[in-house]
Amino acid sequence: MKQSNNILSPVLYLPHGGGPLPLLGEKSQEDLVVFLKELPKTITQPSAILIISAHWEEPQATITSGDQQNIIYDYSGFPPEAYEIQYPASGNSKLAKEIGSLVKRDGIKVKLDEKRGFDHGMYVPLKIMYPEAQISCLQLSLLKSHDPSEHIALGKSLASLRKKNVLIIGSGFSFHNLKLFFQPEKETHDKSIAFDKWLVDTCSNSNLLVSQREQQLTAWEKAPYARYCHPREEHLLPLHVCFGAASLETPIAKVIYNEDFMGARTTGLRWG
Repeated sequence: MKQSNNILSPVLYLPHGGGPLPLLGEKSQEDLVVFLKELPKTITQPSAILIISAHWEEPQATITSGDQQNIIYDYSGFPPEAYEIQYPASGNSKLAKEIGSLVKRDGIKVKLDEKRGFDHGMYVPLKIMYPEAQISCLQLSLLKSHDPSEHIALGKSLASLRKKNVLIIGSGFSFHNLKLFFQPEKETHDKSIAFDKWLVDTCSNSNLLVSQREQQLTAWEKAPYARYCHPREEHLLPLHVCFGAASLETPIAKVIYNEDFMGARTTGLRWG
């Protein structure tokens, strides 16, 4: 892919909403939908998008490599229209191979998957952000190890994509405890805010060295109420990949979304 005058594309860590609900007019998702809809106006249109979704884990880093992708309805119990959603963005086999080479170069095991489609961590936010589906898209899996340092390293292997107008998006949630989403209480809100303050400070405090940020993100379980907010960390780990991708050039994040969502505080971040 052609270089773009060394202008760095931003790296984004975004909340993707409750399953398909942002696309179904659910009132609880309205503020998030407005945020996602306005976000593309603040960045240059990318030539391709790489999504690291909370909803795909593999033993080794895996990249969608088909030029055409199917939709995966990886949720249940929603109205019929949730299973009719389409997002006909093309894949990009050439870019997939390039990304695979970057990851492999850094000693990380990687494979390409031509058959795996797009999950809702990809198509829900992108259908709001880029409804015309005119930009080619790829997904990169999380690692089943859930090792934060491995995810940061994976992100670092992607850093050069930013000079090629590839938008890297980590699609997850800075708070993800499903039981508490549906039973919001003051305790949930207060504890989510405590964790959120730690996360925002770790990612955006200009007084921290890059090494300090990395240490804190690697040891994220020591943060206030970490396991209360993330009984399982798959919705947080896309952030680690994003930090890794940004850390060499623009390690200080900017908070672009910080709202109460279904009873808990949720944050979106931008690097660059």
